[in-house]
Amino acid sequence: MATEITVPALGESVTEATVAKWFKAVGDAVAADEPLVELETDKVTVEVNAPAAGTLTEIVAAEGAEVQVGAILGRIADGAAAAAAPKPAAAPAATPAPAPEPEPAPPPAPAPPPEPAPAAESVPLSPAVRKLVAEHGLDASAIPGTGKDGRLTKGDVLAFMERSQAAPAAAPAPAPAPAPQPAPAPAAPAPAAAAPPQPGAGDQYPPRPEGPREQRVRMTRLRRRIAERLKEAQNTAAMLTTFNEIDMTAAQAMRNQYRETFEKKHGVRIGFMSLFVKACIVALREFPAVNAEIEGDDLVYKNHYDIAIAVGSPQGLVVPVIRDADAMSFAEVEAAVSDFGRRARDGQLAMEELQGGTFTITNGGVFGSLMSTPILNPPQSGILGMHKVQQRPMVAEDGTIAARPMMYVALSYDHRIVDGREAVSFLVRVKECVEDPRRIMLDA
Repeated sequence: MATEITVPALGESVTEATVAKWFKAVGDAVAADEPLVELETDKVTVEVNAPAAGTLTEIVAAEGAEVQVGAILGRIADGAAAAAAPKPAAAPAATPAPAPEPEPAPPPAPAPPPEPAPAAESVPLSPAVRKLVAEHGLDASAIPGTGKDGRLTKGDVLAFMERSQAAPAAAPAPAPAPAPQPAPAPAAPAPAAAAPPQPGAGDQYPPRPEGPREQRVRMTRLRRRIAERLKEAQNTAAMLTTFNEIDMTAAQAMRNQYRETFEKKHGVRIGFMSLFVKACIVALREFPAVNAEIEGDDLVYKNHYDIAIAVGSPQGLVVPVIRDADAMSFAEVEAAVSDFGRRARDGQLAMEELQGGTFTITNGGVFGSLMSTPILNPPQSGILGMHKVQQRPMVAEDGTIAARPMMYVALSYDHRIVDGREAVSFLVRVKECVEDPRRIMLDA
């Protein structure tokens, strides 16, 4: 009897997915709870495990297919059918006694193809890493892992591929060697004649690489969803951005003073994100409209502070949420942010971690951004953009000029809910708390 492989419940408001990758082919033996297929939703990547042991007999939804929750992906023959298959192979092994021995040789021949799979499976791989390794035909055991317990991360695989590509690129260096081979004196005048054209503009540029001038790639479901939400924000919200700048001298001094002690005690590095999360919570309490949303004809004011942190991943931008951040310590916030970043790169974020959120913080400064206007994360009414810390000459109150570590910050807000006075005052309050972190502790 066959067991059906179906699309599981994918989370709140998610009803369909795209079949991204099958890990098994028809005819392959599978174990119970073994990953069979990877589904891509508009928020996360989900693995579907085998509901029972047996043999994969049918793939109903091929890679790239759009499937609904509950739809049939494939079928597995029960364990009895899978066990019966090898027995015929054993029977010929007994009969060859009277017959010539070459006959048992054919059965082992099909066995080698599945052997590469166990080699790759011996190393625990995340869905994103497994997909990348499979697409490029790489040997996971040959790639050094830098993740926890020596596990491979997507960065490890990409770095390995870059090194592999760099090796052939270095090979062309010997190419000049053939040039000396035509050593005959008559050949020398020919290069001399070619020398004059060198000043020409055409010889200053490398030859155009071979290949198509453009490439068409189907958008992933996650990328389509990102595009839809960003356009939705522009179409529905009266979006406006206000800017300010923060002197990071005190924040940097605090981090430098307690860096080693903090890391030894809590096992996580202290950064600026926890400081900004706490500063935003202070400001959100004073200006609740920035922590509100529109629902129909109602304004919904949130009395809890679930701060979403924008994180870049290989699949696209994701925004996991730190629940009840107001009740967390600086160390707990830093640990949550670090964990989100690591699991976002490895494609291991859970669906529920990406839902909700009352206010968002995005840090373009880690990529070198000096200033930007972040787009709202609907239905939220506010998003704070952090940027690069840069030394700039600043005039002090006594008129002296000195270089100070400065950061531009931006608050994009929904003008339907938040007035300009509230938005500017919110950003000034964040500035005050970051420039003097003692204000956060004293609520001053």
